[in-house]
Amino acid sequence: MFDVSTQSPFVVLWRVMDTCNLECPFCAYDKRLKFPRSVIDTAHVIRMIDVFGALQTSQSRPVLVSWLGGEPTLWADFEKVTDHAAQAGLMQSLTTNGTTLGSAMLRARLAAQFDEVTISVDALGARHEDLRGWNGGFAKLAKWVPQLAQDIRDACSETRLRANVVLMHDTLPQFDELCETLADWGITQITFNQLGGRDRPQFFPTNRLTAVDAEHLSALLPDLRRRLGLRGVKLLGGDPYVGRIVDSAHDVALEVSSCQVAQNFLFIDEKGQIAPCAFVEDHFGVSVADILTAAQLAAVPDHLCQSQQNCPHDACANCMSTQQFSKFDS
Repeated sequence: MFDVSTQSPFVVLWRVMDTCNLECPFCAYDKRLKFPRSVIDTAHVIRMIDVFGALQTSQSRPVLVSWLGGEPTLWADFEKVTDHAAQAGLMQSLTTNGTTLGSAMLRARLAAQFDEVTISVDALGARHEDLRGWNGGFAKLAKWVPQLAQDIRDACSETRLRANVVLMHDTLPQFDELCETLADWGITQITFNQLGGRDRPQFFPTNRLTAVDAEHLSALLPDLRRRLGLRGVKLLGGDPYVGRIVDSAHDVALEVSSCQVAQNFLFIDEKGQIAPCAFVEDHFGVSVADILTAAQLAAVPDHLCQSQQNCPHDACANCMSTQQFSKFDS
């Protein structure tokens, strides 16, 4: 594994499928929704892993491939692809709803091959289960996440165990207690998003953070960070990120006329489309099918940045990409 304390990785976030096994009313991939589901062509992924490896070598810069869904651990080729990425020397991360963490084999794989595992946990107890449509799910996470933390320790692994929380109006009051519970489970980093309205606009108005909520969040974070820090847990999210949450809760739009996110980050969807973020994946017309060499891949960030500047997507008039800010700053 690379020493990421001295080298900033180039991050590739790849949504490999839009199939999920849960029923989250705020998510576009809720299993109850009726639309044709897609999964990435595994041959494209295997080939791109080799291109990522060549880019890593040519630029002497680590590449982190972050697997996203839907629920990526349900992907039939998850083991095949993650083995190939490990053999190529790539860093790997995963965002999961945690429903498959009862598998000892999966936990061992994560501890052995992954630099980072992010588990989505949005509330305490029954409220999390209601939000995810997963009866008994919180109790299962309370068992399986500590087991994963122990597996990581037993393997003498440096895998970071992270939780991500989607903050909503009715869950914000328990955020500090949730963070303490996650620390009890062995989570070492916590990130958070505000509820967004693009995926399920009907859910958004009554569940979004209000302006008062956002101001409350901003006020509680310093002491919460301090308390978690005493337990060895980092609560991430820099001042610009928190400020953006406050602004958006006040309905203040942020237009981005020159997006530079792609210099350090690429998003790829389940159809192989490449973009600077998940809000504009169908805008640029760049596909993994067109990328055959490390040199071609290295040219993509400048192309995306220039294209966005010349012809911005409508979403750029009010950027909601967490990559644009400092979500992962401590």
